[in-house]
Amino acid sequence: QVQLVESGGGLVQPGGSLRLSCTASGFTYYAIGWFRQAPGKEREGVLCISSSKSVTYYADSVKGRFTASRDNAKNTVYLQMNSLKPEDTAVYYCATEGLSLCGTEYEYSDWGLGTQVTVSS
Repeated sequence: QVQLVESGGGLVQPGGSLRLSCTASGFTYYAIGWFRQAPGKEREGVLCISSSKSVTYYADSVKGRFTASRDNAKNTVYLQMNSLKPEDTAVYYCATEGLSLCGTEYEYSDWGLGTQVTVSS
């Protein structure tokens, strides 16, 4: 089982940027998905980065603003969030399904505990 730990959340003003990290034990080449859950809303997929660093977007609302990268030597995946909006406020989670390619957003089995991102002036 893969253990995932998110970090880097915080308070940022609208239009600002934030970079989240997801550090994993026991993985080097798994695809990692990023998800978020806003208060009172269901969890939604944001994007996924494969082992070959190809990014698949689950949410159209973040295209052009969010991207992902990874450093396999450090077992760490990053979510770069730019031009943040108040509606991006949520707890952000990383997850994996133990495969090298990105699948649908419904197949993830191992999850981190999440990190809070708040976009507010």
